Amino acid sequence: MRRFFPGLVAVLLGGATLFAAEPIRVVSFSALLSEVAREVGGDAVDVVGLVKPGVDPHGYQPTPVDLKTLAGARLVLISGKHLEPYVDKVARVAPAGSVILSVGDRLPSLDAPEGGHDHGHAHGHGHAEGESAVDPHWWHSVAQMRRAVVVVRDALTALAPEDKAQFAKNAAGYLARLAVLDKWIRQQVALLPRDQRRLVTSHDAFQYFARDYGFQIEAIEGLSTEQEASAGRVQELMALIRKEGVKAVFFEDTLNPKVTTEITRETGTRVGGMLYADGPGAAEPTYEQMQRHNVTTIVEALR
Repeated sequence: MRRFFPGLVAVLLGGATLFAAEPIRVVSFSALLSEVAREVGGDAVDVVGLVKPGVDPHGYQPTPVDLKTLAGARLVLISGKHLEPYVDKVARVAPAGSVILSVGDRLPSLDAPEGGHDHGHAHGHGHAEGESAVDPHWWHSVAQMRRAVVVVRDALTALAPEDKAQFAKNAAGYLARLAVLDKWIRQQVALLPRDQRRLVTSHDAFQYFARDYGFQIEAIEGLSTEQEASAGRVQELMALIRKEGVKAVFFEDTLNPKVTTEITRETGTRVGGMLYADGPGAAEPTYEQMQRHNVTTIVEALR
């Protein structure tokens, strides 16, 4: 729904013309949240996505040029749960009166699992000593993604209440598609017996997926792609793969598969395929495409 500035009337050629308002400028530091904002906002928003599909959010740092795009932003979207260590910098640069929305912080959290491998003070996932590290990869739960849609819808509605009906309609359509996606995932996962739902991945990004769909995760690296696996962790994981007869090990689109390849060579298991762990990729640029690719790859490799 297009908006109009109240009271602005120009007489042109003997007639009255209303001037359309500028769309809400949204700057997003998450490829997934850029998608949500576009889906919900429609033509009432102008979304600038700084973290593109295929970019590892763990290693991203905003450049001075990136920060300049914040000029005029009314809504700034952050993935949250300590994924972005540069939030304070964004807050200093963002225009006065803009809303900085850390979407993930509005959603239920999972803590990193105890033991196994280091989930300590990873770059971008800092936490106070004695506290658990919060898993920032909330988007692997479709239920969490649906909650994020509602959070963004409400934020846009607060900025442009005159477009409330349009935002609600757009959000409802997107939520319905996500419900279909969740049903499809459950149907595909049901093809795997429970004892075959062991997922060995490059880094620990799939705990929300595991919780929702009944998998057990074994990750080579920790919560962040900035963490490198120790030799002890690699040996421990290879022993588990041999003992449990794990069928496949998966690598990720933004990580070097060297360690994954070494593990498959040493254990005799196989590479299950490539997964999108930290957001959609250049070849699968939407959330639905990312999830369908991941689930199809996992199920085909583990059956």
